[in-house]
Amino acid sequence: MLQTGIMAPDFTLLDQNNEKVSLSSFLGKKVIIYFYPKDDTPGCTTQACTFRDNYDAFKNRDLVVIGISPDSVLSHQQFITKYQLPFILLSDPEREVISKYEVWVEKVNFGKKYMGVNRSTYIIDEKGVIIKVFKNAKPDTNAEEIITFLDK
Repeated sequence: MLQTGIMAPDFTLLDQNNEKVSLSSFLGKKVIIYFYPKDDTPGCTTQACTFRDNYDAFKNRDLVVIGISPDSVLSHQQFITKYQLPFILLSDPEREVISKYEVWVEKVNFGKKYMGVNRSTYIIDEKGVIIKVFKNAKPDTNAEEIITFLDK
């Protein structure tokens, strides 16, 4: 995992509208980047919906919310439509950004080892510096934990 106090690696990925989005285009704003394993699965849906349900609180703090997973642009479009998600989802099928942010990790489920996305969230300040890392973010409480952190 990347640590606080360092510059967040810049990237450009396609969003749900098949348009290029670069992290550097948000300099001057705080950005929440949350990495998640897969669209429309129970934990990922819970997490996305809690970000949706708290979206006004993020907007009122002038925060940009970005979700990143290995899913396709089409999958993101369907996920956004199904759950009325008001924020950006970026597609990283080659796992380039997922790897840069060190969230592509070995996991174990029922004794079976495999590689997957570690559900993690980074908060990046207006200058592009990582100010908080939520490793192993909990889908149902991550959004509220971010608000609590920002309000300190």
